[in-house]
Amino acid sequence: MASENSPLLAYRLLGEEGVAFPANGAGAPGGASARKLSTFLGVVVPTVLSMFSIVVFLRIVMISRTLGPEVGGSIGLMFYLANVCGCAVSLLGLVEAVLDTFGADAMGSGGLRVLPQGYGWSLLYGSLLLGLVGGVCTLGAGLYARASFLTFLLVSGSLASVLVSFVAVGPRNIPLTPRPGPNGSSLPPQFGHFTGFNSSTLKANLGAGYAKDYTTGAMMTFAGVFAVLFNGCTGIMAGANMSGELKDPSRAIPLGTIIAVAYTFFIYILLFFLSSFTCDRTLLQEDYGFFRAISLWPPLVLIGIYATSLSASMSSLIGASRILHALAQDDLFGVILAPAKVVSRGGNPWGAVLYSWALVQLVLLAGKLNTLAAVVTVFYLVAYAAVDLSCLSLEWASAPNFRPTFSLFSWHTCLLGVASCLLMMFLISPGAAGGSLLLMALLSALLTARGGPSSWGYVSQALLFHQVRKYLLRLDVRKDHVKFWRPQLLLLVGNPRGALPLLRLANQLKKGGLYVLGHVTLGDLDCLPSDPVQPQYGAWLSLVDRAQVKAFVDLTLSPSVRQGAQHLLRISGLGGMKPNTLVLGFYDDAAPQDHFLTDPAFSEPADGTQEGGTPALSTLFPPPRAPGSPRALTPQDYVATVADALKMNKNVVLARACGALPPERLSRGSGGTSQPHHVDVWPLNLLRPRGGPGYVDVCGLFLLQMATILGMVPAWHSARLRIFLCLGPREAPGAAEGRLRALLSQLRIRAEVQEVVWGEGAGSQEPEEEEEGDFVNGRRGDAEAEALACSANALIRAQQGRGRGGGPGGPEGGDGVEGPATALTFLYLPRPPADAARYPRYLALLEMLSRDLGPTLLIHGVTPVTCTDL
Repeated sequence: MASENSPLLAYRLLGEEGVAFPANGAGAPGGASARKLSTFLGVVVPTVLSMFSIVVFLRIVMISRTLGPEVGGSIGLMFYLANVCGCAVSLLGLVEAVLDTFGADAMGSGGLRVLPQGYGWSLLYGSLLLGLVGGVCTLGAGLYARASFLTFLLVSGSLASVLVSFVAVGPRNIPLTPRPGPNGSSLPPQFGHFTGFNSSTLKANLGAGYAKDYTTGAMMTFAGVFAVLFNGCTGIMAGANMSGELKDPSRAIPLGTIIAVAYTFFIYILLFFLSSFTCDRTLLQEDYGFFRAISLWPPLVLIGIYATSLSASMSSLIGASRILHALAQDDLFGVILAPAKVVSRGGNPWGAVLYSWALVQLVLLAGKLNTLAAVVTVFYLVAYAAVDLSCLSLEWASAPNFRPTFSLFSWHTCLLGVASCLLMMFLISPGAAGGSLLLMALLSALLTARGGPSSWGYVSQALLFHQVRKYLLRLDVRKDHVKFWRPQLLLLVGNPRGALPLLRLANQLKKGGLYVLGHVTLGDLDCLPSDPVQPQYGAWLSLVDRAQVKAFVDLTLSPSVRQGAQHLLRISGLGGMKPNTLVLGFYDDAAPQDHFLTDPAFSEPADGTQEGGTPALSTLFPPPRAPGSPRALTPQDYVATVADALKMNKNVVLARACGALPPERLSRGSGGTSQPHHVDVWPLNLLRPRGGPGYVDVCGLFLLQMATILGMVPAWHSARLRIFLCLGPREAPGAAEGRLRALLSQLRIRAEVQEVVWGEGAGSQEPEEEEEGDFVNGRRGDAEAEALACSANALIRAQQGRGRGGGPGGPEGGDGVEGPATALTFLYLPRPPADAARYPRYLALLEMLSRDLGPTLLIHGVTPVTCTDL
């Protein structure tokens, strides 16, 4: 958090606690020199004046950073719009108050009736007052603070006179403004009554008695009255909006806000009590400006009305401008808010002030005060619900840095605040509430599409961490069952530029399981000044994003690839989520290809930079190894790594020629429109050919399971699974096929079964008894082993590209009809020999076995993965 430099954080748009402001004033206009306001002038005065506003005198009956840039930015804009509309409400209230006294068409006696009235005139008066307010805000926060303090004194004096008048003034009848009748005729004169302190008056005012609002003609309800009165409480964040100009915001904001809230709450409650004790319901409902009629000196009430309206409008406008400037500085909405970045020498964001002034001018076109009140209230409720949601999320995420200083804080109060805000939004105006939430969702979608700054921090990540940790602890490996087995892959990659097809194929094979992308950096930490692995994580994570695979990244530093592979096999994963299968590319002499050059997902500008000036991904990984150049891994160590994995009870997959797979086979979409193709499975150790029970051993079943899993991927739905059974010279056709079909039925695997007979040569001279590994361990001659591997390779190639033959003999015994090509072949991977000196020979046999077969997976499974129970 200390490295962040964002105005939204500095202005505490969402009231986040515990965030230190940079010492140089970063994020605030003008830097440290602009921080001049004290707690009283910067927080208490603007908050009190904003919370009093015009509502006190005319309607006495009536919140990114935490949630991330997408949600926080959209809520910030909603809060900005609420302040803009709040400024317009204050100005319209002021115009209404002025015209009640000085309007030429106003009914009633008294007053200097000289101002023309009508919609156009009201708009003109509001625009002139907005010009005055905008001028003060444009000149800076210092002038605003001095003007606010003067206004504070005037409002306090006006309120004091009102409070004294309740006690000093005797009972009186107050004539009400005549209302037009149904047919345009005037109704008889009406009077409201100021009774002085009278228990009967209080008792009569206690019950509900909603009437029509004489300014709009609308029938008032609890929600309507709440919407109007709530505008008197919307200034609670006026001090927080000024945090960029405060000397000590971390202390001033909470202290000043609490003082202001306590003071205004006391005044509001006192006014409610005095009004209900002394004024009858008719006076309260038919004359919103009755304070003047009962005041010892009515002009002082007018001064209070005008002063508090101007101050509330100034507070809303300057707060809105600061919020808009912060949004613009964070570049969340691009060039749309670019003018709001402009600041003066003293750090005043006058560009944002002018921007906000123009929007307020548009809002003034709405006209009526109560028309805007519901919209403003809903916007503020959205922002306040977001504040509560932020605190609730941080509390539920158990973030150590979330340490609120308010001692009465609780997640219960946060949850109550969120629920209350949402409930009142829909009670006040279901349409406005639904529209505001829809607008916030659209803004969030827009910001998500544009991409926000990753350094902000997301409370969603903290919540996910908290939940994942909880459920990982509950994932007990002792309760594992074969019915719920799934592949959890560790793919070791040297250079991803040559392994993109394998990256995507492994992503398809994982079937909702764990997928870890591992890499070994050669080196010794004792000989290095710092760990070279940590800076590499960003490039590998970008690779995962660009390749669109669901993989974790795990890197290690080791003197050799084999030792690094052992490290990753042991320590990758967490708890019950640990790799159970090692995936390696095949070790052969094929020249590596640079798939970054041909894959559209990795196309980048020629200058080697991406948007935002970050280095292109192609510059973060070295070019592929040139043919004939030294390798980081010897054949000996490669086979030893396979042997190590099997000793650790890990399954092993060796992938060969995956670059030959067509792109549609590796895509995330459906491959149903592509040409029909086969996936061939040879569930027999072709270097130890044997029929009968060998087809249902653990390794053979593992091959079937992996092939079936691949068929569940949309891109492989059109593939037809074929299983080949190799018959010895003395085996009767049909027997092994029947046993396998019965097994496939139990396993609920749909596949074609084909029996093929070994051709002439080594395969037909199978001995009666043979130990596993006779050929790879050298107990049979090298020439005989090579002949067997070549014979098996020829048999496999003969079956590729053919349809189902007419008989067990395959191409020799069938009709020889050409069918769909084989897209991928699954082969049984024999165990490495016990003698490490035989490792190179073992690798050579594997190369002969899989030569020219196209994309091939050689697999050895050591764990049971199938179950016949439902």
